[in-house]
Amino acid sequence: MTTVTTEAPTASATAQAPAGRGISWAQVAQAMPGAVRRLDPRHLWHNPVMLIVWVGAVLTTVIAIAEPFLGGPGTSGGTPVPVAFTAIIAAWLWLTVLFANLAEAIAEGRGKAQADTLRQTRTSTMANRVEAYDADGDVGAERASMEQVASSDLRLGDHVVVTAGELVPGDGDVVHGVASVDESAITGESAPVIRESGGDRSAVTGGTRVLSDRIVVRITAKPGETFVDRMIALVEGAARQKTPNEIALDILLASLSIVFVLVTLTLNPIASYAASPVSLAVLVALLVCLIPTTIGALLSAIGIAGMDRLVQRGVLAMSGRAVEAAGDVTTLLLDKTGTITYGNRRASDVVPLAGVERTELLGLAAASSLADPTPEGQSIVDLARAEGLDVADRERGDVVPFTAETRMSGLDRPDGTRIRKGAVSAVTAWLDAEGAALDATQRRELEAATDAISQSGGTPLVVAVAPAEGAARALGVVHLKDVVKEGIAERFAELRAMGIRTVMITGDNPLTAAAIAKEAGVDDYLAEATPEDKLALIRKEQEGGNLVAMTGDGTNDAPALAQADVGVAMQSGTSAAKEAGNMVDLDSDPTKLIDVVRIGKQLLITRGALTTFSIANDVAKYFAIIPAMFAGVFPGLQVLNVMGLHSPASAVLSAVIFNAIVIVALIPLALRGVRYRPVAASRLLGRNLLVYGLGGLVAPFLGIWLIDLVVRLVPGF
Repeated sequence: MTTVTTEAPTASATAQAPAGRGISWAQVAQAMPGAVRRLDPRHLWHNPVMLIVWVGAVLTTVIAIAEPFLGGPGTSGGTPVPVAFTAIIAAWLWLTVLFANLAEAIAEGRGKAQADTLRQTRTSTMANRVEAYDADGDVGAERASMEQVASSDLRLGDHVVVTAGELVPGDGDVVHGVASVDESAITGESAPVIRESGGDRSAVTGGTRVLSDRIVVRITAKPGETFVDRMIALVEGAARQKTPNEIALDILLASLSIVFVLVTLTLNPIASYAASPVSLAVLVALLVCLIPTTIGALLSAIGIAGMDRLVQRGVLAMSGRAVEAAGDVTTLLLDKTGTITYGNRRASDVVPLAGVERTELLGLAAASSLADPTPEGQSIVDLARAEGLDVADRERGDVVPFTAETRMSGLDRPDGTRIRKGAVSAVTAWLDAEGAALDATQRRELEAATDAISQSGGTPLVVAVAPAEGAARALGVVHLKDVVKEGIAERFAELRAMGIRTVMITGDNPLTAAAIAKEAGVDDYLAEATPEDKLALIRKEQEGGNLVAMTGDGTNDAPALAQADVGVAMQSGTSAAKEAGNMVDLDSDPTKLIDVVRIGKQLLITRGALTTFSIANDVAKYFAIIPAMFAGVFPGLQVLNVMGLHSPASAVLSAVIFNAIVIVALIPLALRGVRYRPVAASRLLGRNLLVYGLGGLVAPFLGIWLIDLVVRLVPGF
């Protein structure tokens, strides 16, 4: 069987091309046709700000085309307006609308990419289909009728053979054989499960991996009705909500646009009444200076800067909106396996039975695990070495591999000693077969140890030995557990201090989930969670007014990652999870969300500061330009011309030049960001008003005056 895989970018590759995984040129090219189609005013109707800009773009374009036939662009207070002025304004407005549409088109393209990635899991796997299988295990007979087909070509009732290391090509039932199956990528369960023909443990899911042995699977799901198909439907149905700050900003920008449009429209009637009409080109230029399109341009720079800062911290953000939303997150949902825990069970302790030394139990368990390639086996060796035992790099003897039928593994030494470790029932059955059945006392002691481990959410692994001379005996129990990542409890405490509620989501049973949740220090948990349960929880939180962040690494997390306002996928996770999220953590550290939240808050503060500056800036430009434009008609306004601007034409041109310069001047601040300090909102507001509000009022007066000093030197002004 062959599989097609997609290799995720490494941290080094990302450092070389930080924007590549955020918004690539390929994504821009793909979204461009959609952005052009969105120039349709019917699409812009839901966005009053951009609709006003669109109307202004149409008007200035018509004026620019008509000007050569109407004797030029006209005058302002008797001063000629530059010939190319109207055309430049028209081009600028069209680019503004197109840029806004492009961001929306890229966001919609992300949803399609998420679903496409899930669909790829159905078609990228090759299946070994057999016309007939031999119930007696005649592999040769099966191979004679075997053919390789794409998993997408499988039909209801087809039989496929899956061996160790291969992916199950589709949903089905095991009709022959028994195997250990890793379902973590699909179900979120960290421990492998046994799947065998007959009974309640025969169902397998497409996309899971067989770890041992060999099984024959009968396909039971029709095309379009598989587990992955349900994931696709959930992803495509997910919709991200706007953040409260985005809604508030939309209202603010729309209000400002309407106000300044009305103000601009009233100027020409006033000027005409005074027998000094102002050309439409000049009015449009004035509108460009006053309408809050400048704020939109600065916001884009802020989003890009946030994504770059995240890259420096090993997090890839797919959009600036996701970074900004992180600043308002109130609920964090974390998938357990691979995020809170390491993703594989590890040996954390050993419990020797009465009369057995701890070093003997741990030493023999490690010796039988030296050739064990599983993470669980290697963790036993690591535990022994951590406790100072001298464990050889290689143990001589015949390795007994784990199989789903025996549910044990071990080592047969050359001196005749046999070591076994495995499930409780399997090892006790082996002892019975060796004629060394446990007595009542030993059985109670072993049951007490295994029950205690199970109730704590761990997995017991019994170790027994049969020496060359003497009776076989049980030595004790190895405690395998989902190991919580170091320092995670402290990081969750930081999140709690920031007002963020943490919820662990897992497919494990409630007992295991409660134990892990307590150790990790999360506020709440959801056990035995299906993809639908995760999605329902996120929607419930969002309906309650909360912004939700979700971290996960499995295909089963994809719908939830797509629905969440901030979906952070682990780099170690599946491709489907990484495509569904709008961020990817290269370090696979869920507590990295603290950095994401801080950067998000920094973006919000920066946006608030620059919005304050821009509003004050627009007001100042209004009071700087209007007196100069009409002082000749209404001499009383000359008192307000505190800058002493030379003429109406120089005033308008200086304002337009300043409007361009101030955007360029503010880009470094937008990229660097305003420093985030965890202070009260009232103090933050006061600081913004003092620094950026006052700065926004003073800067235009000074800037326009300096530019006017240069402009007045040009003949004609």
